[in-house]
Amino acid sequence: MIEHLHPRILENKDWATLLFVLTFAVVAMTKSAYETRFSEFSKLIFSDKYAKIYRDNNHLKSSFTVGLFFVQIISYAFFIQLTMHIFSQNSKTGVYGILKTDWILFIQIATFLLYFILAKYLIEKIVAASFNIDEFMELFNLQKVTYRTYIGILILPINAVLFYYDNIPKTIPLVIIGISLCISLYSYFISIKTYQNVIIGKLFYFILYLCALEIAPYYFLYYWITKGSA
Repeated sequence: MIEHLHPRILENKDWATLLFVLTFAVVAMTKSAYETRFSEFSKLIFSDKYAKIYRDNNHLKSSFTVGLFFVQIISYAFFIQLTMHIFSQNSKTGVYGILKTDWILFIQIATFLLYFILAKYLIEKIVAASFNIDEFMELFNLQKVTYRTYIGILILPINAVLFYYDNIPKTIPLVIIGISLCISLYSYFISIKTYQNVIIGKLFYFILYLCALEIAPYYFLYYWITKGSA
């Protein structure tokens, strides 16, 4: 008997491999150029020493921060696309509605993230100037960027593993999201603890800032991701 032949879909993963190699190379070069700083940075989840040493807002525009910002965008874009891919699978047919190998979708996600973060930063600058809390907001932003970059580097190797494996359980991205949220909440706790004297004096503005510029944007981002993967 002649068996039915099923066409095999060949997925192009070369672009992803190139990006993974590039981002890991950037991390390696940053570690080599800033050995002491990167060592303290790698212990961020266990100690707030890095946050205390590098709290000057001039570090926000340093090559260390800019280089790892690139890694952060790539890492988060991969994770979002992989999550959309995993949750778009039809439980009956096993077919994915969103392909993790779609490089055009990846560019769209990465571009959206870049504009989202930069636009959010500019709006925060405007709000901070209006409330006369510029210095505090710069320091607070540096803390957020630091921990957000830390999360991005942590999930980068996980992204590489998930990308080259199929049939990933939906619990995996949920666990990663849960851990990332815990680290983010921890970063807010550290920031509030570090700048509590300034926050108490500007408590109303700080609460308004959290609601308008921290909670609301990420809610809309979550809505966009879940809608896109539905």
